[in-house]
Amino acid sequence: MVFLRYHLILSVLMKTITLPDALNIENGHPVQIFDYHSSREMSRQQIVLNQNTISFLIEGKKEVLFNNSALSIDHSKFIIMRNGHCLMTERLSEVNNYRSLLLFFNNESLARFIRDGGFSKPLQSDNPSVFSFKYDEFILRFVQSLLDIAMLSEDTQHRLLEIKFREIMWYLVELYGPDFLYALVEKNDDVTQRFIRTVESNQLSRLTLKELAFLCNMSTSTFKREFEKHYAESPIKWFQNKRLEHAHYLLQHQQKISSEIYVEVGYENLSSFIHAYKAKYGVTPKQHHK
Repeated sequence: MVFLRYHLILSVLMKTITLPDALNIENGHPVQIFDYHSSREMSRQQIVLNQNTISFLIEGKKEVLFNNSALSIDHSKFIIMRNGHCLMTERLSEVNNYRSLLLFFNNESLARFIRDGGFSKPLQSDNPSVFSFKYDEFILRFVQSLLDIAMLSEDTQHRLLEIKFREIMWYLVELYGPDFLYALVEKNDDVTQRFIRTVESNQLSRLTLKELAFLCNMSTSTFKREFEKHYAESPIKWFQNKRLEHAHYLLQHQQKISSEIYVEVGYENLSSFIHAYKAKYGVTPKQHHK
């Protein structure tokens, strides 16, 4: 069957989830769909997307973090994600449910749509890996039509899903223009650029080295070696300095106090933040204010 419901908590069973492979749906089709249900939350789960994915969020909240972009949505929005590595968080609704209708499509389908559409390529783009869009009446009817397709034969489902993929793409292009299409299809395979982009865009995040390495598609040991090669110091020391510099900015320019910012800059408790700040700047944050 193309259309299934899934209740198993994948993150309990494996460290990294590869989608759509882990969903046990039939492979080999350019467009596939999956009705995903869950009754448990997951936080920063390592996900490898083998195909581009539209996640039509129906219940709960979703957060995704890629090496160059991050988004957080509730059920008033849906997202399109480029294939690759990401960290995914799922939060339950008020009635303890999470549901997302997943539409997978391969690069060939996307490239064919762009070619057939004859769209103008943007002059430049930062190529984020994830985009969010608001639901409207058309999109809501579109999602319902996908659910209706589940009642048809498998062969008809496959044929209609390819048409439905083009339908949703044409609609989004009409509203938002084609730039997001090129961001999805154009990839930067330069390992060095991807590494630096991941580090620089997450310098104030609270990701672990293991999570950062995953986003770079590296082992933790390789990530550490690359880091020291590019930044001439250890990741721990570099990230600590960046966070303390940000704390210095917040104290000096936004007149905040230590108790307001220590969590924001990545410290578990106030005393460890004050100690680290004094070690770097020679004064405590309170003395800095004076």
